[in-house]
Amino acid sequence: MEKKVIEKRMKIYTGILAVFFVALILRMGYMQIAQANKYRTLATQNHQRLITVEAPRGEIIDRNGVRIVSNKPVYTVSLVYLGLKDSTVVIKQLAALLEGEATFQGMTAQQIESHIQEKINDHKRLYEPVRVAADVSQETINRIDEHRLELPGVNIDIEPVRSYPFGDLMGEVLGYVREITGEQLEARRDEGYNMGDSFGQVGLENIYESYLRGVNGARQVEVDAQGHPVRDLGLKQPVPGNNLILTIDQRLQRVAQDAIMGQIEEARRLGYAKLPPGKAAAGAAVVTDVKTGEVLAMATVPSYDLNVFSGPLPASKYGELLNNRSLRNHAIQTTFTPGSTFKMVTASALLEEKILNIHDSISDPGYYKYKKDWKPGGHGVVNIVKALRDSCDTFFYQFGIQAGPDLMNNYAARYGLGQPTGIDLPGEEVGRVASKELKKKVWAGNEWESQWREYDSMDMAIGQQETKVTALQLANYVEAIANGGTIYRPHLAKRVISNDGNELFSFQPEVLKKVDVSVETLDIVRQGMHEVTIGGGTASGVFWGAPYTAAAKTGTAEVGDAAQNNHALFVAYAPYENPEIAVSVIIEYGGKGSGIAGPAARKILDAYFQFKKEDAQGKSPAQAAQQSEQPQTGQTTLPGSTTPPAAQEVQPGSQGQGAPSTPGTTPQDGGATSGAPSQDEGIPDTPATGTESGAGSGSSPPPGGVLPPQSGGETGGTADNTGRQQGGGQGEPPAPGANGNQVGLPDPGTNGGQVNTTGQTGTQ
Repeated sequence: MEKKVIEKRMKIYTGILAVFFVALILRMGYMQIAQANKYRTLATQNHQRLITVEAPRGEIIDRNGVRIVSNKPVYTVSLVYLGLKDSTVVIKQLAALLEGEATFQGMTAQQIESHIQEKINDHKRLYEPVRVAADVSQETINRIDEHRLELPGVNIDIEPVRSYPFGDLMGEVLGYVREITGEQLEARRDEGYNMGDSFGQVGLENIYESYLRGVNGARQVEVDAQGHPVRDLGLKQPVPGNNLILTIDQRLQRVAQDAIMGQIEEARRLGYAKLPPGKAAAGAAVVTDVKTGEVLAMATVPSYDLNVFSGPLPASKYGELLNNRSLRNHAIQTTFTPGSTFKMVTASALLEEKILNIHDSISDPGYYKYKKDWKPGGHGVVNIVKALRDSCDTFFYQFGIQAGPDLMNNYAARYGLGQPTGIDLPGEEVGRVASKELKKKVWAGNEWESQWREYDSMDMAIGQQETKVTALQLANYVEAIANGGTIYRPHLAKRVISNDGNELFSFQPEVLKKVDVSVETLDIVRQGMHEVTIGGGTASGVFWGAPYTAAAKTGTAEVGDAAQNNHALFVAYAPYENPEIAVSVIIEYGGKGSGIAGPAARKILDAYFQFKKEDAQGKSPAQAAQQSEQPQTGQTTLPGSTTPPAAQEVQPGSQGQGAPSTPGTTPQDGGATSGAPSQDEGIPDTPATGTESGAGSGSSPPPGGVLPPQSGGETGGTADNTGRQQGGGQGEPPAPGANGNQVGLPDPGTNGGQVNTTGQTGTQ
């Protein structure tokens, strides 16, 4: 009985096994025959990867065809994270191999893993390689290649990164490129960006991102069991970005940048630049074409070598750049008190509103009521032209009261001060122009100081009070005076050229507005500015020996209690008869406008006309730059090779090459001669308080030599112990006065005025 039961069970089990094996055979047959194509495709896909090939960004080229931003190939290390077994072990080992690379300095394996996890949180991109390190050295690449079997999912590629042949040239104006941030990626999902893509963060790289970025390609590869590419299956070539042609002349840019740095050092040497604790000296220069608004040079100091952003950037280095204000474009993002460079605004208001004419004059005793002029004893008989030439504070004190804040504010706006210029750069500061409303806001809570007082109008007339402007605004303002009243939108981009040479876009001059000032008024203002540069004008020493005519205005703006902390400003255009370019220069804490900022402007103007002469003689700037370049040799190699990728960038032999020498700064006409004192005091070894002088002392220099910088000063009012603004203005050496209707000044103590007995003097 028991035997029969066992046999029965065996038959059942055998039948079940038979059915199972039949079903298994049928299923295998179905999969291998009927579903063969499906599983063959799946198997193939499991061993293939689609790798993004980053497109090179377009180059940035100066107006003469010289490359100032290009690309170079570098090694990158990326990681395919999904399905990676023992990911922690792999990441730790990779971190150890990358220990010498700046990307991983001071980071633990856990921090690296967290960093990678942040990049792959988007599950739609789990199979996309995540870039772990860029600009990796050949030595490190070789070490990684030796351990490839232990590093599944780790890939080595060659990608283009930005190269800046001229180093610190244009700094924050050009801007830099870094990996797109999560926030930027989220905002641009529909524009084809992927994590790991490069993105212009600031400057021109940011503004023209859509033109400069290319179209990424793709490489389909077969990978082994560890995810390493073993065979290329297909390639979609990337499309390079478009090239951006600038209005900038890199030669003039270098001269401007070096001139600013040189004059900052000169201010330190003379003891003017006594900076507040923790502050680094800054400066800016802007050069524009007065007939188009094109920016020919925009220098901002301190600058930095843009190449530091092309590779790993340690936090300490970024902090250093941030702290010394290198990451700020001081030409458009820092505002300064204009000092006496504002006097053309006041003069325009006085002439246009018939408060005075060119024949009206005053007798200047060196003070007006409770405010002193920068020049003890005054300037004698002064009309509007001489007031500009000598930067006579007394003249502008008196008539500034008659004009009042509303009128001066109105004319400042006509010239574009306190308004956006529309420059094609991000982050432009607008500045501000003094007004009754602004003073109430600034002095909120102080009943007395919140009210506009007579001395506020006096200070405003000489460019003090609460007025703040940028170097670009000053250049635009002087440009409008030079060209007859047209304010152009300043721009840095000239053309956009596709990678195959076709012009996609050309930037044309754009008139923002016409200055509502008559031709007659502009003629008088221009005459006053021209006389600044000749005779005994405050900048006559600056333009001594110049082979061209010019018009200019000095400015020395008080910004604190210590006269040594005055800002130095200088504006000019040339030639006087047929203007071509306008220049503005600001040296923060430079001390004196004509003595410190003036020589920088002179170097820039000299360079412009020298380069123009050379170009007319057929000397190509692009060829000259090419001859001075020293490109690295070599060729791009595949990962694992012992030869690093070649750096496809030029290395200029001299960044300032081609800059002409600047004639010595010596007095002209009415200025001092050899062995004779000037009509103004010469620049002493230690800073003089409250004045800016117009000529140097000592013997004439040898050919090509340089005398001590000339100064024609101006400073604005500072607060005395009552909180009231005192002093102010900008003065220069005396000159013969124009005879006209003489308007007498009140005697001291009359009309409620008192002679300033605090010792405060005005400035030039």
